[in-house]
Amino acid sequence: MSNPLFRVKSVEQSMADTDEPDTKLRKDLTAWDLTVFGVAVVVGAGIFTLTATTAGNVAGPSVSLAFVLAAVACGLAALCYAEFASTVPVAGSAYTFSYATFGEFIAWIIGWDLILEFALAASVVAKSWSSYLADVIGGGGTTVILGGHEYDWGAAALIGVLTTLLVLGTKLSSRVSIVITAVKVGVVLLVIVVGLFYIKKDNYTPYVPEAKTPSGDDSGIRQTLFSWMTGGAGSDYGWYGLLAAASLVFFAFIGFDVVATTAEETRDPQRSLPRGILGSLGIVTVLYVGVALVLTGMVKYTDLADRTENGKVVTSTLATAFEINGVTWAQWAINIGALAGLTTVVMVMLLGQTRVAFAMSRDGLLPRGLARTGRRGTPARITLIVGTVSAALAFFFPMGTLGEMVNIGTLFAFVLVCVGVVVLRRTRPDLTRGFRVPLVPFVPILAVLACFWLMINLSIETWIRFLVWMMIGVVVYLGYGVKHSVLGMRERKELPGYPPRVSDADPTPAAGDGPEATGSR
Repeated sequence: MSNPLFRVKSVEQSMADTDEPDTKLRKDLTAWDLTVFGVAVVVGAGIFTLTATTAGNVAGPSVSLAFVLAAVACGLAALCYAEFASTVPVAGSAYTFSYATFGEFIAWIIGWDLILEFALAASVVAKSWSSYLADVIGGGGTTVILGGHEYDWGAAALIGVLTTLLVLGTKLSSRVSIVITAVKVGVVLLVIVVGLFYIKKDNYTPYVPEAKTPSGDDSGIRQTLFSWMTGGAGSDYGWYGLLAAASLVFFAFIGFDVVATTAEETRDPQRSLPRGILGSLGIVTVLYVGVALVLTGMVKYTDLADRTENGKVVTSTLATAFEINGVTWAQWAINIGALAGLTTVVMVMLLGQTRVAFAMSRDGLLPRGLARTGRRGTPARITLIVGTVSAALAFFFPMGTLGEMVNIGTLFAFVLVCVGVVVLRRTRPDLTRGFRVPLVPFVPILAVLACFWLMINLSIETWIRFLVWMMIGVVVYLGYGVKHSVLGMRERKELPGYPPRVSDADPTPAAGDGPEATGSR
């Protein structure tokens, strides 16, 4: 009997489980669909909101370089995701990859971490979408105040509609994404072209503004971990600000890893997944850097800083630069692009969350009944649960700094995937890989260092929250997952109809799928 914390689910067993009739996903997606999903989820808050606030409050004109630094880290991690996804084309992304390399406990930890990433990201972005809708419709906006508390019905309504779309089918969701993504990319290109005519070279000076003396709220646990470790005074502007900005705008790239969660629904995963992951990341990097350069060239970065009006803190958006230059019509175009952009971000984040939870449920680490698929080939039960929870978070709670929680969770997942590529190359060199990371182990190690660098440039407060969430996950696993794990129940012969096997057609274990491969160490 293997140690329940370190038992490994073989790649062959993971592949075989995808054929279970009650939990089988429909294979509908192509490389084009995956690229659209990637662009759909990444082009959103980063362009329409985060670029302006980060330039104004943290980095100044060097926000464009911050995007490049974040893109490099994402690109290195994307190579590792592409290899894993083409080798193990199973729903669950980093969770499934970790199960095949590090064992069940680490797989649970990363799955719990991904729940944090996707569910919070969907709620955070839905609230951004709601604020843009409020600008468009005016009046009372999209919130109601009851008993002194503000509730966001706009964000909850958006999540409800998108959850319904996902229940109806992944292919339908992809078609909707194509239309909406075309709209928002068109708006982004319009912004870049029009903005070029209003650039003033003086606005780029100084490119890295002088560091700002921190106020009481910007020191202590609110400063970055790196700033605290090196005795820095704070994280606003200067080189510390640039590094902090790279960690913040990393939020804008979150999502390309969602493509890997759809591996089980892809027709030709060995070819389509690497193209979808790397193609979408390349497209959005060009768009982000272009917008950052135009934005900080149109206005002085200080004009983009948060300001107080009528007792309320007002944050800048992409439209702020056009308003300052008198291009008032652009605000409507930007609002439409933002609504379109954020809509697809929320939808694909919800998709990623449901697929990770689906994989965990199929493995018994969450209730197995949630993994059942309906006649449309989608996990309707878990999709409805995820949608309900995300809508409730968006409706009841102000998101605030929870965006940073999403960042640290994603970076942690990236680190494990990158290390996992090296481990699986050594333990299972016989596996067929549709894509291979070049220069292993150099590239994965570089990716780990880049991700860790971004992690230590997040605030101490974020680290504390992250560690608390992980400790809660350990308690849940020890209290439920250990006992109900399908892999453990197979080993104990407690699961009728599910004996240990590679496939029903071939009861003879494949090479490398004996006790050693399944985790009996």
